[in-house]
Amino acid sequence: MAANEPGQDPIDDQNPSGDIRLSSLDARLKAAAGVEAARTGTVQRKPDKGYKQGSRVLTELVAGPAGGALIGWLLDRWFGTTPWLLLVLLFLGFAVAIRNIYRISSERPE
Repeated sequence: MAANEPGQDPIDDQNPSGDIRLSSLDARLKAAAGVEAARTGTVQRKPDKGYKQGSRVLTELVAGPAGGALIGWLLDRWFGTTPWLLLVLLFLGFAVAIRNIYRISSERPE
């Protein structure tokens, strides 16, 4: 069988997928995206590290006290010391969250 016989996909040795049509489509899509970005004056970019740090801070503020409260509640039910372990571990979770937020804020956003 010949390589470019009708009914067979053309093969591109330069492209890892091996299909010339996919290479051509990818190039045309990139060109169209560049033209559209130039036309509208917008450039698509990834979120800055500052947004990622903000998300981490929010996660710490919610997860630290919530995790401490959950573990404290479970231990209170197990040992019958309601509500003391819940309160102690809630404040401990809050303290750990504040410590982690301090560590996050000392990182340099790039």
